Amino acid sequence: MASNNVFSGLKVVDLASFIAGPSAAVILSDFGADVIKVEPPTGELWRHGHQIPPQPASEDAYPWHLANRNKRGMALDLKTPGAQQVLEKLVKWADVLVVNTPHPARKKLKLEYDDVVGWNPRLIYADITGFGDKGPDANLPGFDITSYWARSGLLSMTRDAGAPPTWPVAGSGDNATAVGLYSAIVTALYRRERTGEGAHVTTSLLAEGVWSASVSVQAALCEAKFFGLHDRTHPANAAMNVYRAKDNTWFVLIVTPDKLVAVAKAIGRPDILTDPRFSDPAKLAANMPQLTAILDEVFCSEPMAHWYKVFNGIHVTFGAVRGPQEVINDPQLRANDIIVPLEGAGGKLTSTISSPMQVHGVAKVSAKRAPKLGEHNEEVLQQLGFSAAEIDGLRESGAIPKALEKVA
Repeated sequence: MASNNVFSGLKVVDLASFIAGPSAAVILSDFGADVIKVEPPTGELWRHGHQIPPQPASEDAYPWHLANRNKRGMALDLKTPGAQQVLEKLVKWADVLVVNTPHPARKKLKLEYDDVVGWNPRLIYADITGFGDKGPDANLPGFDITSYWARSGLLSMTRDAGAPPTWPVAGSGDNATAVGLYSAIVTALYRRERTGEGAHVTTSLLAEGVWSASVSVQAALCEAKFFGLHDRTHPANAAMNVYRAKDNTWFVLIVTPDKLVAVAKAIGRPDILTDPRFSDPAKLAANMPQLTAILDEVFCSEPMAHWYKVFNGIHVTFGAVRGPQEVINDPQLRANDIIVPLEGAGGKLTSTISSPMQVHGVAKVSAKRAPKLGEHNEEVLQQLGFSAAEIDGLRESGAIPKALEKVA
């Protein structure tokens, strides 16, 4: 790996499953870390995420590559006695260990921080849970939909008035949490540079969800008056609402007070500024549905391309609401290396999503496909110091699979 990569020489063992933990390891790999992905001999379930509704169906294992690109792959049965010696050598080799196994199972597998730190006091043990390490629900299983979205309050607020809670975008909470875990890891690495000491760092899907909802949760802490769920036709503020253009493109419009005059003139309705229905804050609040109806009529008279020029011309904040198929064709994504080439995945999967941070002057590693199941078992075990006979013994004991040729 290129010497200018920030984490060149950093060694990471990823024992986590699904999205949040593995994606934190992906960010480290993007900047040059050597990441070993460890999964059970049957393979991690997320390998088949592209076949599990409601994920978009595809012949390409796109979720797997997204969460595990750039990694070397090991298949290891941690439930077997022989696996403990492999785990010990992996921990001694590693700078960072990423774990999201539920704590009751961790205790049985001897994977808790206290179980492994004796092997490597400089280790950064990165722990991710659904609901946190303490409290009555610490051992509840959690996905981002339940922990990040539902429990945090986000899911209750991201809907229109009168509508039931909806199903959020898959992985959205996981990937936000991945950035949080990555930040904790980097903070601990910086501390280790100063003190020489390892650390046990952690975050949870719940903590990250509450952080994402923190403006509203903080408001609840001080007993603020809430306006209720958003109602597009009866908004709390018509200047911060969702409208539809003539070509049926929905867009979000945010007009700050300093832009009101410019917007009213630009859309051809300066009369709004002197309309007695909107002449003072009390009347404006009472007549917000009427103002919204006026704006609806204006905006549905022209296509989005027209409003793009209008809004851009007066530097007002707006955003067209786009679906994934439109997003991938947005020139901003490739211009800013948000979408980058993916090497070796095969099929139609030729590009992937880069992690959301850049260090100017430092190139990220070229994105390469995720590993096949157990693809690097032999290579890694030899690197850890196991002899050919010892590797054969691990196969015979069931710690590592005997054959993996048929498993992608």
